[in-house]
Amino acid sequence: MNIASYIGHNSQICGVEEHMLTKGKGKGMTLLEIRNGKGLNITLSADRAMDISRIEYMGANIGYFSPCGYVAPQYYDKDGNGFLKSFTAGFMTTCGLTAVGSPCTDDGEALPLHGTVSNTPCEHYYYTENDNEIKIYAKVRDAAIFNRQLLLHRTYTISKNENIILIEDSVENIGNAKSPCMLLYHVNMGYPLLSENAIVNIPHNSVRARNKHALEDINNRLVMEKPQQGYEERCYYYDVKANENTAAVGIFNPDIKRGLVIKYDKSALDCFTQWKMMGKSEYVLGLEPGNCTPDGRDINRRDGILKFIESGDCYNTNIKIKFTQNQEEVKCL
Repeated sequence: MNIASYIGHNSQICGVEEHMLTKGKGKGMTLLEIRNGKGLNITLSADRAMDISRIEYMGANIGYFSPCGYVAPQYYDKDGNGFLKSFTAGFMTTCGLTAVGSPCTDDGEALPLHGTVSNTPCEHYYYTENDNEIKIYAKVRDAAIFNRQLLLHRTYTISKNENIILIEDSVENIGNAKSPCMLLYHVNMGYPLLSENAIVNIPHNSVRARNKHALEDINNRLVMEKPQQGYEERCYYYDVKANENTAAVGIFNPDIKRGLVIKYDKSALDCFTQWKMMGKSEYVLGLEPGNCTPDGRDINRRDGILKFIESGDCYNTNIKIKFTQNQEEVKCL
């Protein structure tokens, strides 16, 4: 159906709009509001590595928004766990590019929780649109003198025909020396998609708990619970099953008949973390593909997991997220 005769401007149905926050710690942040015309509304933060702040699917919220709310990069505290003071979470926070997980000292360098890239503004971005898709292009620089010199080239492709987002990242080493490369996509499920009735499917070959506390509850790791006072987070590390290097995990909530499937290239993202946090007002499930574990760079180096990029080379990843109202798409992964 040709809808051109029915509308005055394309933005009546779909498109990209830029907005700026004017109050609080988010003052001055630029947000890109994207509608695909099929029920998918997405908010990207240009001041936070073009991460995904919010997603609504068919009117239902999908991600988790932390008590921090929007926090501009100038408030970022890199010391120790200072990351948590500006961890909006949103639907997706990128952790990296040379550090992920616990603060540590590795190779003489003090590294903060989850790296710095998610608190770095885009150096450049633009977007294009045609009848079938919207594309967002962004470049984020993660560099320091006498240290790493990395560029994150990020592309979102948002279909207008289906409720699908494709995220393609390329981390380029523009420096003269080999550099560590750590990436973890902190994809966060929140209410109402996440509730005690949500169904989580992570097809896997093996799973292990991050610590003793998580191990005690490993048999209930996929059982979502009501929010609880004093809940202590649990993390589980999976070897997710793959078909020709494509791995898939998903979540569906029959109460709202909404869900999603995350597919990713396991040859580049060979680790997967489930973060289960059932606390009151801290109620979130992380489904997190990565090329490392969130144990810190020193532990990843010790365990032989740490990846590197040679000078002039790129590290490429892709993640496809499909939103669905069909529970079978999640159950039959």
